[in-house]
Amino acid sequence: MNLDPGAVDEIVRRALAEDLGPDGLDVTSVATIPADQTDTGDVVARAGGVVAGLAVAAAVFDQASAGALLFQTKVSDGARVARGDVLATVAGPTRAILTAERTALNLLCRMSGVATHTRAWADALTGTKALVLDTRKTTPGLRVLEKYAVRVGGGTNKRMGLYDVAMIKDNHKLAAGSLTNAYRLVRSSFPAVPVQVEVTTVTEAVEAVEAGATFLLCDNMEPALLREVVAAVGERAELEATGGLTLERAREFAETGVHYLSVGALTHSSPILDIALDLRPRS
Repeated sequence: MNLDPGAVDEIVRRALAEDLGPDGLDVTSVATIPADQTDTGDVVARAGGVVAGLAVAAAVFDQASAGALLFQTKVSDGARVARGDVLATVAGPTRAILTAERTALNLLCRMSGVATHTRAWADALTGTKALVLDTRKTTPGLRVLEKYAVRVGGGTNKRMGLYDVAMIKDNHKLAAGSLTNAYRLVRSSFPAVPVQVEVTTVTEAVEAVEAGATFLLCDNMEPALLREVVAAVGERAELEATGGLTLERAREFAETGVHYLSVGALTHSSPILDIALDLRPRS
């Protein structure tokens, strides 16, 4: 579940630059806080949920202070926390703490929100063979963080982009002339790349597996139709249900026998987990 440190550093650099502008200044903190003042702050959960992104928050404080801040975690990513729990402390120059505060919280709250939402789906599928998958419906520039948060929450990453898995959708079938021809063209051009085929009927599912597909995306199928596809395909392919899924009906779809439920809402509609930073009172 590790994050690429290089990718994190680049995301943090861009996020800080967005906040600090061309002169790299937090004008409020520079104006009101002496350069030599130091303080300690607590990163505190304002709501219950699953934490993800503590290392990212640490990277923000580190970059913003040129290494002058000490960030210590009290829990680990994946921990379930309650309102009032202290997730981490940060100590050092006060200006740097407050300069980094919002950027760090923006990323930590976002990632923890995705992990919390994903955990609800993973819990709903407990006892079935189905896993919850994410999609490419991510925030531009934050995909690596959001997909990491999905993993922390108990979900599975489907594909990172257009390069690591070929997905033949309706428009590809139309452009290529048929499902079978589209599959043949992809397989001949990129023999090492996994291929998934979107299907909407039992007939299409059978055509896809007869063409050689071993991973089918069953788009906008109700449970009754999914069961027909499962029966027709057997063990010849892995099956993913997608389109219009809700947490309330997650188990109903999982119990049809599909292997995966893919949920774009994990990354495009998860509310943040409310987390704050509170400076400790000065003595």
